[in-house]
Amino acid sequence: MASVLPEEMVLNLGPQHPSTHGVLRLELITDGEIVKEVIPHLGYLHRCFEKHGEALNYAQIIPYTDRMDYLASMNNNHAYVMGVERMLGIENDIPKRVEYIRVLVCELNRIASHLIAIGTYGIDIGAFTPFLWCFRDREHIMNMLEWASGARMLYNYIWVGGLFYDIPVGFEERCKEFVDYFKPKLKELNELLTDNQIFISRTANVGILPLDVAINYGCSGPMLRGSGLKYDLRRVDEYSVYPELDFEVAYAKGEIGTVGDCWNRYQVRVVEVEESLKIIEQCVEKLTKEHKRTKEFDPRALCPKKTTPKAQDFYVRAENPKGEIGFYFIADGRSDKPFRIKSRGPSFCNLSVLPAISKNVMIADLIAIIGSLDIVLGEVDR
Repeated sequence: MASVLPEEMVLNLGPQHPSTHGVLRLELITDGEIVKEVIPHLGYLHRCFEKHGEALNYAQIIPYTDRMDYLASMNNNHAYVMGVERMLGIENDIPKRVEYIRVLVCELNRIASHLIAIGTYGIDIGAFTPFLWCFRDREHIMNMLEWASGARMLYNYIWVGGLFYDIPVGFEERCKEFVDYFKPKLKELNELLTDNQIFISRTANVGILPLDVAINYGCSGPMLRGSGLKYDLRRVDEYSVYPELDFEVAYAKGEIGTVGDCWNRYQVRVVEVEESLKIIEQCVEKLTKEHKRTKEFDPRALCPKKTTPKAQDFYVRAENPKGEIGFYFIADGRSDKPFRIKSRGPSFCNLSVLPAISKNVMIADLIAIIGSLDIVLGEVDR
């Protein structure tokens, strides 16, 4: 930490402050209202994911991936399961119906995650109504995912080789109803918040993250695309059935403010919600026509009784709502437990850039910058 000058003051923001979006402690060196330096302190919500992973077999680890980014559990499940399936060499055998269901629930979860990001960001800036609207609409998604998996937040739904269970009868129709209900609501939200002059003046040209800095810090997801790079792992790696789906990669174009500022990061998430709705519509169509349910379909048919991959080091990555979620496995070839497993949490890398983009800003602007990162502490501390 830099030495503190006589006119400067050391302030603690958090670890219980609502605007830190969880138990994050920020040590600020301030000169009046101006933030000279920010030092993030982590470790208040340690999940011990890597240590748990050494003691459990591959199938038992899935519920622990839920608890990292607990706002996007399906996406965590999907990334982890894809890694194990590729290690086993069965990734090309997964039935198309299973793949489309996986993408459907992941995109629903992506919207739910972004709604929290958008709603809580509004409340950080001082707008209360969008927060209530976002949570109201997220509730519909939570009810659907609970209907499919039996759990409200921590799903354990996507399994190695398949799914916990097929989606319930009538699920596709409910998805259609949700899309029709939500499209006009999203338009209202944009009118209320995205185009709001007070919101724009609080977020445009604040916390500018240049593209080279974003790349050097390992930022990913809306943070990286908010700095103007059209880079989405769903398109780059073309995993699961994403190559068969028609959607655009949302990235900042600097329509308002500067590319890389808080408003552009926020807007990328709003556009991503719109694109996820398109993906959901296409998945529903596939699941009701080409890959519709049959009596013979068993989503657990390929689930292995014992998972013992060959000895190998393997890394898998996927596009979580926050960015690149990655799992690095070391398998010894003898055990059904990984020798080691390491997770790359996107929130951790995205948070690491905070000191670089928060120099000489107002304390109020620092709150806007933290909100624009969209971090989940369970994933930061893993």
